[in-house]
Amino acid sequence: MKLSAAISNALPELVAIRRDLHAHPELGLEERRTSAFIAGHLEALGYTVTTGLAKTGVVGTLKVGAGPRSIGIRADIDALPILEETGLDYASKTPGLMHACGHDGHTAMLLGAARALAERRNFDGTIHLIFQPAEENFGGAKIMIDEGLFDKFPCDAVFALHNEPNLPFGQFALREGPIGAAVDEARITVHGRGGHGAEPQETADPIVCGASIVMALQTIVSRNIHPMDPTVVTVGAFHAGSASNIIPERAEIVVGIRSFDPAVRDALERRIRMIAEAQAASFGMRATVDYQRSYDATINHKSETDFVRDLAVRFAGADKVVDLARPYMGSEDFAYMLKERPGTYFFLGSRVTGEEKPLHHPGYNFNDDLLPIGAAFWTELAEAYLARA
Repeated sequence: MKLSAAISNALPELVAIRRDLHAHPELGLEERRTSAFIAGHLEALGYTVTTGLAKTGVVGTLKVGAGPRSIGIRADIDALPILEETGLDYASKTPGLMHACGHDGHTAMLLGAARALAERRNFDGTIHLIFQPAEENFGGAKIMIDEGLFDKFPCDAVFALHNEPNLPFGQFALREGPIGAAVDEARITVHGRGGHGAEPQETADPIVCGASIVMALQTIVSRNIHPMDPTVVTVGAFHAGSASNIIPERAEIVVGIRSFDPAVRDALERRIRMIAEAQAASFGMRATVDYQRSYDATINHKSETDFVRDLAVRFAGADKVVDLARPYMGSEDFAYMLKERPGTYFFLGSRVTGEEKPLHHPGYNFNDDLLPIGAAFWTELAEAYLARA
């Protein structure tokens, strides 16, 4: 069976799968319907199916021949807490939840590859299709690993992709080394002394102090970090007060931090703590910092990145394959799988008109025309990696 024919025949099913998933989004670690939906499809195709890793994760395993090599391909399955504004007839049926990042498409593509791989059986070894929950907020990859993912399902290499509306349709974008940033969050609380807005001299105003902290934080990247080290410090929220005649007791500042180098990551934390505490002290107040480290940087391995690049050139043509000049500042918990196993993470472009909404936008919608491309590429990648001797 030719791959193009197999994927073309399955296209209506892939679109139906994707739109069904889109209409029924679920948050991380709560993807019970999604998990059962995936497991049912895999079981019908003859895969050995394991459920329950990281609560709602699913792994479909297919072994052909006696080859000792194994491969893991991951798709993320969770949605986001966003109120959908697409107006589509298959829009989210759950107000406040939405597949605004294309995980519905990633899942459908991998299920399409699952069908083609099972029907063709054109490889020698073991394929593990990893449907991972909680990529967006809860580190589902790390939870799966901690619960024995690679002990139960050994993989010589792991691969994952993400759709990207900012890249031309069908373009493969990859990069050896860092491709996604580490992400952390700091919650700074300024402890002041509240009172009447008409008598500020009797208070310790945490809003004024907080404003000073916000401005001082802007000097970290520009004055404390080497210009060649990609770094972002973003104040995303400032909460304080309730009325013009009330000086509040406290103010809270929420800061997002992104970096790549572990030493820079440590320096950022030290500097944020120092600025918050010293600025508050200069106003006669106190600041506490709750600093939480989230996903590590996503670091691609050279051999597997070279493998994907060569395959993508044969698959789509050299004009459809680019090496990114710089990493993305977004984060991705596939980073934890890449720390455990060799592999690579890459992007597949979906821009056609230039009017596409970006990821995490309430008007975003995955481009269904990508489904056969992703399904066919995953099929070819698995078959090439596990080629018969």
